[in-house]
Amino acid sequence: MSAPLPGPLAPLAPLLGHYGYWAVGAVVLVEDFGVPAPGETILLAAGVYAGAGRLSIVAVAVIAFTAAVVGDNIGYLIGRSGGRAFVHRWGRYVFLTPKRFAAAEAFFGRHGGKIVTVARFIEGLRQANGIIAGTTGMRWRRFLAFNALGAALWVGLWATLAYLVGDHITAVYDEIRRYQLYFVAAFAVLLAALVVRHLVRRRREP
Repeated sequence: MSAPLPGPLAPLAPLLGHYGYWAVGAVVLVEDFGVPAPGETILLAAGVYAGAGRLSIVAVAVIAFTAAVVGDNIGYLIGRSGGRAFVHRWGRYVFLTPKRFAAAEAFFGRHGGKIVTVARFIEGLRQANGIIAGTTGMRWRRFLAFNALGAALWVGLWATLAYLVGDHITAVYDEIRRYQLYFVAAFAVLLAALVVRHLVRRRREP
């Protein structure tokens, strides 16, 4: 019989109870190359299970980390192989001209490491992270390094918290997400400022 999970984590109890580590790996993997799936939620649920002795926290962390890195690299390959052609063919219809795309590539090449690492914690960007990096031509080794760093921080934070606080994880998670919104807003402002500065510098170049 599956251990109870608190609040919004409860629907994942049958999935974790039946498939265990396989469920953690599969859900995190598919979320990280763009498929809508509750990757962060199942990581929290697995951490709670580990705290209750139903799973090994070390195994949960290793599997989630591996799945996150592999999933983002699949997204990177998708962006690298098909994203550029898509942008050049259809980008002008959403005002993404070849010149603007070239500027985005240069910007991502300079600041992409920071974006890849932080994006792991932002809903929406976490799922599109690899595809964007591949499309803009970020070097794979650079992407791999910062993606692995982001995955380690992401898994380490949520798995450890869920393991330690158990049934109280939903309250802790909601509180962290509330403050995370301020962080995301500040990061967005900083990112916009960097983009504007980059575009201004390109215009001044002869």
